[in-house]
Amino acid sequence: MARFSSEEKIQAVRQYIDDGFSKWLFFGGLGIIADNDPEQQENSIKYGDLIANAVFFQNVVDITTVIRQLRKEGHYVDPDDLSVLSPYLMEHIKRFGDYVIDLEERPEPLDGRLGLGFKTA
Repeated sequence: MARFSSEEKIQAVRQYIDDGFSKWLFFGGLGIIADNDPEQQENSIKYGDLIANAVFFQNVVDITTVIRQLRKEGHYVDPDDLSVLSPYLMEHIKRFGDYVIDLEERPEPLDGRLGLGFKTA
């Protein structure tokens, strides 16, 4: 049996999780592409990846906002707790719900630094 490094194991787990996340977001088909047209298949994959990346990114933004708010309110945020947070959240997503997009409303600029005051590796 082949031996894998810790990094290879982590990459394999990430790929497995990401694949499941993307399939769940595929809106009813669980990742199955029913069209035999290669162009349509490519579009399905591209747009599916785009949706998964957008949801993943929004989850990171939302988690960051909550952590900042907790810190602002004086709560201690333990780095060990942060290390087990996952942006692969799905419970809040209405897969078949209505979403209104206001193209006139510009998003706030993103500051990706948490500023928690402890050193990172």
